[in-house]
Amino acid sequence: MRAMVLTGFGGFDKLEYRIDVPVPQPGPGEVLVKVGAAGVNNTDINTRIGWYSPAVEGSTAAGGASGFEETAGEGWSGEQFTFPRIQGIDAAGRIVAVGEGVSAERIGERVLVEPALRRADGGVDFFGSERDGAFAEYAVAPSAHTHAIISDLSDIELASFPCAYSTAENLLHRSRVSEGERVLVTGASGGVGSAAVQLARRRGAFVTALAGTSKHRAVEDLGADEVLDRHAPLEADFFDAVIDVVGGPGFGSLLSALKPGGRYAVSGGLLDQWSTLICAPSTSRT
Repeated sequence: MRAMVLTGFGGFDKLEYRIDVPVPQPGPGEVLVKVGAAGVNNTDINTRIGWYSPAVEGSTAAGGASGFEETAGEGWSGEQFTFPRIQGIDAAGRIVAVGEGVSAERIGERVLVEPALRRADGGVDFFGSERDGAFAEYAVAPSAHTHAIISDLSDIELASFPCAYSTAENLLHRSRVSEGERVLVTGASGGVGSAAVQLARRRGAFVTALAGTSKHRAVEDLGADEVLDRHAPLEADFFDAVIDVVGGPGFGSLLSALKPGGRYAVSGGLLDQWSTLICAPSTSRT
Protein backbone atom coordinates (compact mmCIF):
# COMPACT_ATOMS: atom_id res chain seq x y z
CA MET A 1 0.00 0.00 0.00
CA ARG A 2 0.97 3.66 -0.23
CA ALA A 3 2.00 5.32 3.02
CA MET A 4 3.94 8.27 4.41
CA VAL A 5 6.53 6.77 6.73
CA LEU A 6 8.33 8.67 9.49
CA THR A 7 11.90 7.39 9.82
CA GLY A 8 13.09 9.53 12.74
CA PHE A 9 12.62 12.78 14.61
CA GLY A 10 13.42 15.85 12.54
CA GLY A 11 12.39 17.84 9.50
CA PHE A 12 10.43 16.96 6.41
CA ASP A 13 13.35 14.86 5.22
CA LYS A 14 12.33 12.27 7.83
CA LEU A 15 9.08 11.60 5.96
CA GLU A 16 9.31 9.03 3.15
CA TYR A 17 6.51 8.40 0.66
CA ARG A 18 6.46 4.67 -0.08
CA ILE A 19 4.34 2.44 -2.27
CA ASP A 20 5.58 -0.93 -0.96
CA VAL A 21 4.32 -0.93 2.63
CA PRO A 22 2.49 -4.18 3.53
CA VAL A 23 -1.21 -3.81 4.27
CA PRO A 24 -1.59 -4.33 8.04
CA GLN A 25 -3.74 -7.21 9.25
CA PRO A 26 -6.22 -6.84 12.11
CA GLY A 27 -5.49 -8.91 15.20
CA PRO A 28 -7.99 -10.08 17.83
CA GLY A 29 -10.42 -7.32 18.67
CA GLU A 30 -9.21 -5.10 15.82
CA VAL A 31 -10.54 -3.83 12.50
CA LEU A 32 -8.88 -2.84 9.24
CA VAL A 33 -9.96 0.60 7.99
CA LYS A 34 -9.58 1.78 4.42
CA VAL A 35 -8.67 5.40 5.03
CA GLY A 36 -10.88 7.87 3.17
CA ALA A 37 -9.21 10.98 4.58
CA ALA A 38 -6.66 11.91 7.23
CA GLY A 39 -6.32 15.22 9.03
CA VAL A 40 -2.95 16.85 9.65
CA ASN A 41 -3.00 17.82 13.31
CA ASN A 42 -0.53 19.86 15.36
CA THR A 43 0.06 16.65 17.26
CA ASP A 44 1.42 15.01 14.10
CA ILE A 45 3.86 17.88 13.61
CA ASN A 46 4.90 17.93 17.27
CA THR A 47 5.52 14.18 17.18
CA ARG A 48 7.63 14.40 14.03
CA ILE A 49 9.91 17.09 15.44
CA GLY A 50 10.31 15.36 18.82
CA TRP A 51 8.70 18.22 20.74
CA TYR A 52 7.01 16.02 23.35
CA SER A 53 10.33 15.01 24.88
CA PRO A 54 10.84 16.60 28.35
CA ALA A 55 14.38 17.49 27.19
CA VAL A 56 12.97 19.99 24.65
CA GLU A 57 12.47 23.52 25.99
CA GLY A 58 11.81 25.47 22.78
CA SER A 59 8.46 26.33 21.23
CA THR A 60 7.01 24.14 18.49
CA ALA A 61 7.69 26.89 15.94
CA ALA A 62 11.40 26.73 16.72
CA GLY A 63 11.62 23.13 15.55
CA GLY A 64 8.86 23.01 12.97
CA ALA A 65 11.19 22.82 9.97
CA SER A 66 14.11 20.74 11.25
CA GLY A 67 13.12 19.23 14.60
CA PHE A 68 14.96 19.33 17.93
CA GLU A 69 18.41 17.83 18.42
CA GLU A 70 17.94 17.59 22.18
CA THR A 71 14.95 15.25 22.06
CA ALA A 72 15.37 12.18 24.26
CA GLY A 73 13.08 10.07 22.10
CA GLU A 74 9.72 10.19 23.88
CA GLY A 75 6.39 10.41 22.10
CA TRP A 76 3.06 11.91 23.15
CA SER A 77 2.42 9.24 25.80
CA GLY A 78 5.83 9.80 27.40
CA GLU A 79 7.06 6.38 26.30
CA GLN A 80 10.03 5.79 24.04
CA PHE A 81 9.10 6.30 20.41
CA THR A 82 9.89 3.64 17.80
CA PHE A 83 10.57 3.97 14.07
CA PRO A 84 9.54 3.54 11.35
CA ARG A 85 6.09 4.89 12.13
CA ILE A 86 3.06 5.84 10.05
CA GLN A 87 1.63 9.01 11.59
CA GLY A 88 -1.87 10.46 11.33
CA ILE A 89 -4.00 10.83 14.47
CA ASP A 90 -7.20 11.80 12.62
CA ALA A 91 -8.86 9.23 10.36
CA ALA A 92 -12.18 8.74 8.59
CA GLY A 93 -12.90 5.72 6.41
CA ARG A 94 -14.64 2.35 6.16
CA ILE A 95 -14.02 -1.02 7.79
CA VAL A 96 -12.93 -3.57 5.19
CA ALA A 97 -11.83 -6.49 7.41
CA VAL A 98 -12.12 -7.59 11.03
CA GLY A 99 -10.00 -9.63 13.39
CA GLU A 100 -10.93 -12.48 15.67
CA GLY A 101 -13.75 -11.64 18.06
CA VAL A 102 -15.17 -8.80 15.96
CA SER A 103 -18.50 -9.28 14.18
CA ALA A 104 -18.24 -9.48 10.40
CA GLU A 105 -21.31 -7.25 10.31
CA ARG A 106 -18.97 -4.32 10.98
CA ILE A 107 -17.46 -4.69 7.50
CA GLY A 108 -18.64 -1.77 5.38
CA GLU A 109 -19.29 0.59 8.30
CA ARG A 110 -18.23 4.20 7.84
CA VAL A 111 -16.13 5.08 10.87
CA LEU A 112 -14.00 7.53 12.80
CA VAL A 113 -11.05 6.28 14.84
CA GLU A 114 -10.81 7.52 18.42
CA PRO A 115 -7.25 8.85 18.91
CA ALA A 116 -6.53 7.60 22.46
CA LEU A 117 -6.37 3.79 22.38
CA ARG A 118 -6.56 2.40 25.91
CA ARG A 119 -4.60 -0.77 26.60
CA ALA A 120 -5.58 -3.62 28.91
CA ASP A 121 -2.76 -2.65 31.29
CA GLY A 122 -4.27 0.81 31.77
CA GLY A 123 -1.81 2.59 29.50
CA VAL A 124 -2.70 4.58 26.40
CA ASP A 125 -1.38 4.29 22.86
CA PHE A 126 -2.08 7.17 20.51
CA PHE A 127 -3.16 6.50 16.95
CA GLY A 128 -0.36 7.67 14.67
CA SER A 129 2.13 7.80 17.54
CA GLU A 130 2.61 4.59 19.55
CA ARG A 131 0.62 2.80 16.83
CA ASP A 132 0.56 3.33 13.08
CA GLY A 133 -2.08 5.82 12.00
CA ALA A 134 -3.91 7.34 9.07
CA PHE A 135 -1.19 8.54 6.67
CA ALA A 136 -1.67 5.39 4.59
CA GLU A 137 -4.27 3.63 2.47
CA TYR A 138 -5.15 1.27 5.33
CA ALA A 139 -4.87 1.36 9.12
CA VAL A 140 -5.60 -1.05 11.95
CA ALA A 141 -7.34 0.07 15.15
CA PRO A 142 -9.16 -1.59 18.06
CA SER A 143 -12.81 -2.21 17.24
CA ALA A 144 -13.84 -0.61 20.54
CA HIS A 145 -12.17 2.65 19.49
CA THR A 146 -13.52 2.65 15.92
CA HIS A 147 -16.93 4.29 15.91
CA ALA A 148 -19.65 3.94 13.29
CA ILE A 149 -20.68 7.27 11.75
CA ILE A 150 -23.86 8.18 9.88
CA SER A 151 -23.30 11.62 8.39
CA ASP A 152 -23.72 13.64 5.21
CA LEU A 153 -20.28 15.18 5.74
CA SER A 154 -17.44 14.12 3.45
CA ASP A 155 -14.51 12.02 4.70
CA ILE A 156 -12.34 15.12 4.47
CA GLU A 157 -14.71 17.03 6.74
CA LEU A 158 -15.07 14.13 9.17
CA ALA A 159 -11.30 13.67 9.42
CA SER A 160 -11.09 17.03 11.18
CA PHE A 161 -13.09 15.70 14.13
CA PRO A 162 -11.35 12.97 16.16
CA CYS A 163 -8.50 14.68 18.02
CA ALA A 164 -10.00 18.17 18.38
CA TYR A 165 -13.54 17.12 19.26
CA SER A 166 -12.58 14.28 21.62
CA THR A 167 -10.28 16.67 23.50
CA ALA A 168 -13.02 19.31 23.73
CA GLU A 169 -15.61 16.74 24.83
CA ASN A 170 -13.26 15.44 27.52
CA LEU A 171 -12.71 18.95 28.86
CA LEU A 172 -16.43 19.71 28.98
CA HIS A 173 -17.35 16.32 30.45
CA ARG A 174 -14.74 16.41 33.19
CA SER A 175 -15.60 19.97 34.11
CA ARG A 176 -19.30 19.01 34.25
CA VAL A 177 -20.58 21.77 31.99
CA SER A 178 -24.38 21.75 31.99
CA GLU A 179 -27.41 23.66 30.73
CA GLY A 180 -27.70 27.27 31.76
CA GLU A 181 -24.11 27.68 32.92
CA ARG A 182 -21.80 30.43 31.74
CA VAL A 183 -18.74 28.98 30.03
CA LEU A 184 -15.63 30.79 28.79
CA VAL A 185 -13.66 29.22 25.92
CA THR A 186 -10.19 30.52 25.07
CA GLY A 187 -8.56 30.03 21.68
CA ALA A 188 -12.05 29.66 20.26
CA SER A 189 -11.06 29.93 16.60
CA GLY A 190 -8.73 26.92 16.74
CA GLY A 191 -9.57 23.24 16.38
CA VAL A 192 -10.20 22.31 20.03
CA GLY A 193 -11.58 25.76 20.87
CA SER A 194 -14.12 25.79 18.06
CA ALA A 195 -15.17 22.25 18.99
CA ALA A 196 -15.62 23.34 22.62
CA VAL A 197 -17.81 26.26 21.56
CA GLN A 198 -20.14 23.97 19.62
CA LEU A 199 -20.25 21.20 22.22
CA ALA A 200 -20.84 23.62 25.11
CA ARG A 201 -23.65 25.29 23.18
CA ARG A 202 -25.11 21.84 22.49
CA ARG A 203 -25.23 21.29 26.26
CA GLY A 204 -27.29 24.45 26.61
CA ALA A 205 -24.54 26.57 28.15
CA PHE A 206 -24.14 30.30 27.53
CA VAL A 207 -20.80 30.48 25.69
CA THR A 208 -18.39 33.40 25.82
CA ALA A 209 -15.50 32.90 23.42
CA LEU A 210 -12.09 34.57 23.22
CA ALA A 211 -10.57 34.99 19.76
CA GLY A 212 -8.64 37.42 17.60
CA THR A 213 -10.75 40.23 16.19
CA SER A 214 -10.59 38.91 12.62
CA LYS A 215 -12.08 35.59 13.77
CA HIS A 216 -15.09 36.95 15.68
CA ARG A 217 -17.65 36.43 12.92
CA ALA A 218 -16.55 32.86 12.29
CA VAL A 219 -16.75 31.99 15.99
CA GLU A 220 -20.20 33.58 16.25
CA ASP A 221 -21.32 31.45 13.32
CA LEU A 222 -20.23 28.36 15.29
CA GLY A 223 -22.69 29.26 18.05
CA ALA A 224 -20.88 31.45 20.58
CA ASP A 225 -23.30 33.72 22.40
CA GLU A 226 -20.66 36.44 22.62
CA VAL A 227 -17.10 36.79 21.37
CA LEU A 228 -14.50 38.97 23.06
CA ASP A 229 -11.02 39.94 21.99
CA ARG A 230 -8.51 37.48 23.39
CA HIS A 231 -6.88 40.23 25.46
CA ALA A 232 -10.12 41.74 26.74
CA PRO A 233 -10.45 42.23 30.52
CA LEU A 234 -12.74 39.64 32.10
CA GLU A 235 -15.37 40.21 34.75
CA ALA A 236 -14.41 38.64 38.08
CA ASP A 237 -16.42 35.81 39.67
CA PHE A 238 -18.56 35.47 36.54
CA PHE A 239 -18.09 32.08 34.84
CA ASP A 240 -19.13 28.63 36.02
CA ALA A 241 -16.41 26.98 33.93
CA VAL A 242 -13.38 27.97 31.88
CA ILE A 243 -12.28 25.75 28.98
CA ASP A 244 -8.71 26.88 28.32
CA VAL A 245 -6.87 25.70 25.22
CA VAL A 246 -4.22 28.43 25.38
CA GLY A 247 -2.75 28.52 28.89
CA GLY A 248 0.26 30.76 29.40
CA PRO A 249 0.30 34.11 31.21
CA GLY A 250 -3.50 34.51 31.08
CA PHE A 251 -3.95 31.75 33.66
CA GLY A 252 -4.34 34.11 36.62
CA SER A 253 -7.03 36.26 35.03
CA LEU A 254 -8.95 33.16 33.99
CA LEU A 255 -9.03 31.88 37.55
CA SER A 256 -10.20 35.29 38.76
CA ALA A 257 -13.03 35.18 36.22
CA LEU A 258 -14.39 31.96 37.74
CA LYS A 259 -17.18 32.03 40.30
CA PRO A 260 -16.31 30.54 43.70
CA GLY A 261 -16.52 26.78 43.15
CA GLY A 262 -16.12 27.17 39.40
CA ARG A 263 -14.23 24.64 37.29
CA TYR A 264 -11.13 25.19 35.16
CA ALA A 265 -10.02 22.73 32.46
CA VAL A 266 -6.91 23.02 30.30
CA SER A 267 -5.85 21.05 27.24
CA GLY A 268 -2.62 22.88 26.49
CA GLY A 269 -0.47 25.44 28.23
CA LEU A 270 2.25 27.26 26.33
CA LEU A 271 4.89 29.59 27.68
CA ASP A 272 8.11 30.74 26.07
CA GLN A 273 10.32 28.05 27.56
CA TRP A 274 8.04 25.22 28.66
CA SER A 275 4.96 23.31 27.65
CA THR A 276 2.52 20.79 29.02
CA LEU A 277 -0.43 18.79 27.75
CA ILE A 278 -3.15 17.96 30.24
CA CYS A 279 -6.62 16.66 29.47
CA ALA A 280 -8.15 17.14 32.91
CA PRO A 281 -9.43 20.05 34.95
CA SER A 282 -7.41 21.42 37.81
CA THR A 283 -8.74 21.50 41.34
CA SER A 284 -11.93 23.55 41.46
CA ARG A 285 -11.58 27.13 42.61
CA THR A 286 -13.09 27.73 46.04
